[in-house]
Amino acid sequence: MVHAQIRVSGQVQGVGFRPFVYRLANELGLSGWVRNDSEGVEIAVEGEQPQVMRLIERLQSEPPTLARVEKVTHDLARTTTGFVGFAITESKAGRVLTGIAPDMAICPDCLHELFDPADRRYRHPFINCIHCGPRYTLTARLPYDRANTSMAKFKQCPACQQEYDTPTTRRFHAQPNACPECGPRLGMFDAYWNPLTGDNPVAIAAGRILAGQVVAVKGIGGFHLVCDARNAATVERLRSGKQREEKPFAVMVLNTQSARHYAQFREQDAALLETGERPIVLLRQSAKCEAELQGIAPGLSSIGLMLPYTPLHYLLFHELLGRPQGTDWLRQATPLALVMTSANPGGEPLVKDDDEARNSLFGLADAFLTHDRDILHRCDDSVMKWQGKAPTFVRRARGYTPRRIVLPFSGPPVLACGAWLKNTVCLTRGNEAFVSQHIGDLDHVGTREMLEETVDYLCDILDVQPQAVAHDLHPDFYSTHYAQRFAEERGLPLFAVQHHHAHIAAIVAEHRVTEPVLGLALDGVGLGADGSAWGGELLQVSGTQCERLGHLATLTLPGGDRAAREPWRMAAAALFDMNRSDEIVRRFPEQAGAATVTDMLQRKLNCVETSSMGRWFDAAAGLLGVKEVQGYEGQAAMLLEGLAERHGKVDALALGHIHTAQNDLDLRPLLAKLADCKDAAYGAALFHATLAEALCAWVQRAAGRSGSKYVALGGGCFLNRILTQTLTDSLTACGLNVLTAQQLPPNDGAISLGQAGIALQHLNQGA
Repeated sequence: MVHAQIRVSGQVQGVGFRPFVYRLANELGLSGWVRNDSEGVEIAVEGEQPQVMRLIERLQSEPPTLARVEKVTHDLARTTTGFVGFAITESKAGRVLTGIAPDMAICPDCLHELFDPADRRYRHPFINCIHCGPRYTLTARLPYDRANTSMAKFKQCPACQQEYDTPTTRRFHAQPNACPECGPRLGMFDAYWNPLTGDNPVAIAAGRILAGQVVAVKGIGGFHLVCDARNAATVERLRSGKQREEKPFAVMVLNTQSARHYAQFREQDAALLETGERPIVLLRQSAKCEAELQGIAPGLSSIGLMLPYTPLHYLLFHELLGRPQGTDWLRQATPLALVMTSANPGGEPLVKDDDEARNSLFGLADAFLTHDRDILHRCDDSVMKWQGKAPTFVRRARGYTPRRIVLPFSGPPVLACGAWLKNTVCLTRGNEAFVSQHIGDLDHVGTREMLEETVDYLCDILDVQPQAVAHDLHPDFYSTHYAQRFAEERGLPLFAVQHHHAHIAAIVAEHRVTEPVLGLALDGVGLGADGSAWGGELLQVSGTQCERLGHLATLTLPGGDRAAREPWRMAAAALFDMNRSDEIVRRFPEQAGAATVTDMLQRKLNCVETSSMGRWFDAAAGLLGVKEVQGYEGQAAMLLEGLAERHGKVDALALGHIHTAQNDLDLRPLLAKLADCKDAAYGAALFHATLAEALCAWVQRAAGRSGSKYVALGGGCFLNRILTQTLTDSLTACGLNVLTAQQLPPNDGAISLGQAGIALQHLNQGA
């Protein structure tokens, strides 16, 4: 007989871990107790040594679905205390060293109960258990107990309390546990927030959707604006109200069988759609998609699809499909598709409560389907796509936040405040990095407030006080100003990190590589170490050190930042470089400023230079006539990629690039070819093929000189599937180990992690 003290760390709270331990202990004939504490889960157990060791083994090999066991430690003693039976005891407070689970989609068991007329939770829109439901968005503090969540105000009825207290049930200590008797309630309101009477708010909402209205629906992380995706007039009205111009909408369908009606995808895509995190997945459109879902993704080759993840979503589909009996309908294909877009006016944060909805969504929504379970932390839907052999984040938020990223080094806690666009913040604790949900672009006061709220919450929930602060090198970013103020108020050291160094450092950190790497950083723009606009950089990165080995040849931006929104200006700059400025006005007759831009280029007025890869994409799109003025960031590049995908592979242009004596990469020969290309799809395919070949040769030369075996690919341009896959395959064939973004997006959503990693290494070096 032995006594064992066992410690389990990782994502082990709010995932049914204690009931799992309880069942294992009883099965193995062991006595003792289990409890949550600030570090994770603590277990004291007594019994025969083989059975105790079997328990320890199974803690790691058979954890609950949502658990992530990172470490199990134990101490054995021959002295026993005579435990009788096995119990789950009260949580122990203390300094928080554990994490919190993300929000998860409704599980199969709860979904079955939801549509079982004999079940007491039949059609209950807040059904959940230890395997599913909200976690992060309703938790105020740790440990993860009901009193520390927004469910604290709902007193459980006797039946729910019995389930909650009984270790053998699926709802033992399921903190959001509720039923129609004691749980949250739905409410339905018109556009002016007058209550709409009726026993079934979901049925009222469904009726309005079928009538062509837009309904704001409160979910887990905030409100969605919902309408029938097949109603082109309603979609256009919603687009106009959100000032979304041509930016695509996300669409929710019932199941993967229904998704195949609108998209082409493989089994791995289906698995990503169905995963418990339920991200929006970018998939190639089917032939029927553009005709049946007009205005959803204008001009793009892909569409963002998602499956229902809350009980309320399934109830909406149930009503819209005429309340079919049983559960077979859940697996049947249907063309029903709902726009499910974030409820926020352009540029503002996601709306999360009724007061915000009343103030911000007036004129956008015709009605409101809401509830009285508070959302404590707004959290948008994650966006992903398969790229090569693994899925890639476009936006990391619900379902994945706040999972920690384990770093290859440890040190004092660091706060990193991220970039201007696609902002996230990062807080470290030891060798752990916690990157926030997507916050957004910091050009709106609401997103700035959300940044500050998120920092406060992460510091509180993780029980961490930063000892240093990191920010982007750009002095005018709001995230820079906030970081400076935060550090000054607390007397903390401050580290400014160059944008592209941070891009590569983020990739290196998540792969836990500590040796020097080559970094290929390709994006729209970032302030360079020399004060110029960078964006196509070949770097040598070793911890806190970053050397610029080379860059893309610079392009002129006539009109500065305006050229980044108007690809025709980049095309005009390219034509000017080719001594073909006389063509500018003739090529762009609809652009009233064409003559002025020609004059600006000739006189070098308001014309800055940039090495940005994004602007090379824009120049190509402008020359090919793909897009003259962008409706949203990256649109021209996305359209170019779609054309290339539809055309198929072509051979790279011979002599399509030049390696200069300064080790810069010049693609002007390629642009000259595109300027005379009459087939935009062929030109797009040629651009991608030549670019990938040129980049591969560039990196290969640098690797030969440096001896590096690793190359990290960072920056928003690596969301381009063709470029990333072709380049990865080519560099791998050259014997290089290619590191790509996996736990975070390659775009600016990862900048905060890179900043934090660099600052942490500075601290460790005593800087």
